[in-house]
Amino acid sequence: MGIHAIRMPDIGEGIAEAEIAEWLVKPGDVLREDDPMVAVMTDKATVEIPSPVTGTVVWQAGAPGEIIAVGAELIRLEVDGPGNVAGDAPAAPSRQAETAPAPEPAHEPPPHEPAAAQPKAEPEPEPPPARPVPPATTTTAPLRAEGEKPIASPSVRARAREAGVDLRLVRGSGPAGRIGHEDLDAFIASGGIPAPSGPQPDTSVEEIRVIGLRRKIAERMEAANRVPQITIVEEVDATALEDLRARMNAHGRGPKLNPLAFIARSVVRAVHEQPILNAHYDAEAGLIRRFGAVHLGIAAQTPSGLMVPVLRHAEALDLRTTAAEIARIGAAAKEGTAKRDELSGSTITITSLGPLGAIASTPILNVPEVAIVGINRLAVRPHWNGAAFEPRKMMNLSCSFDHRVVDGWDAATFVARLKELLETPALIFVEG
Repeated sequence: MGIHAIRMPDIGEGIAEAEIAEWLVKPGDVLREDDPMVAVMTDKATVEIPSPVTGTVVWQAGAPGEIIAVGAELIRLEVDGPGNVAGDAPAAPSRQAETAPAPEPAHEPPPHEPAAAQPKAEPEPEPPPARPVPPATTTTAPLRAEGEKPIASPSVRARAREAGVDLRLVRGSGPAGRIGHEDLDAFIASGGIPAPSGPQPDTSVEEIRVIGLRRKIAERMEAANRVPQITIVEEVDATALEDLRARMNAHGRGPKLNPLAFIARSVVRAVHEQPILNAHYDAEAGLIRRFGAVHLGIAAQTPSGLMVPVLRHAEALDLRTTAAEIARIGAAAKEGTAKRDELSGSTITITSLGPLGAIASTPILNVPEVAIVGINRLAVRPHWNGAAFEPRKMMNLSCSFDHRVVDGWDAATFVARLKELLETPALIFVEG
């Protein structure tokens, strides 16, 4: 038998380290070749690393949340044959071993002295009985009205008399305030202070370690906070869009169309006219990278947190294909089956909270992108048509821009074009 050490592999894209997201095995487990060992998280996605050999787990590098460099030892297995490292595998740290005090040495008789010479251990005296708390030591007012007798069994009353406890001061937890032995015990243990009733202050503090996807989200938000952003909110009358969508769903084939598919097609049209918004800004290099391909990030809430699956080459898709792909990548993100290239490389992002989208929002850039389109709640609201108020299906766009790259005029022009396309949805399908 030998010990085989497995190191953190190079998982590509220039990644130098990864965070342990979840161990899929524990010491003592038997791994077969190609069995998944651990899930690690990079800036791009969560990746499962399989075992290259068959063996028994004897050591693991760290706990979830710890960062492991590429090339560092990740796990050790006991394998048939000589293995690839010396057999003295480091022991996994034990929290109990770190905190438990060292045992005291046993008392042995001194050399050359017979054990019988040791004095006999005296039995420890029993602790004195708890002193009863006389009623006169408490200034707490009785819990019951004058003349109201506490409800208790004869045995409880006898114990109270022996302890010198006035049962009128004891709060009963039984039906109709009946005092039980446990109520009397609690009263005596408290030093004669009645147990509190009603809501009590909660002084608990829970410390939650920020690891995994939540840490990545925090890092991205911190980076975005360093970018000067401008946000523009515009009202959109989506009545015509909703009417067209209903007709297409009633008479068309394929997946049902939701508003997001129309919005995605509108963004593609708008950035074609203003390509500076379909770009990344590299501040360190002093470069704006403007892309011909429109890779739409679609922000999605998943059980693990916010993720941004990517609709690649949205400029080459029609409306129904756009709808089908948005549904597919959104489901993959929520199920944890999205591939790495489906979670990276977006050039501009759309974010929507659907029915929870409120009236307006201030979406935060998905850096290094320079623009993000936020969709707020669609609702029927009164709208002034120039002569009277009428009910219309209205929603607001909230769009944020990197003000280092995008001037206010260009941002307003982009939002106005989106408004025009969504309010006159036939323009979405006009070539040119």
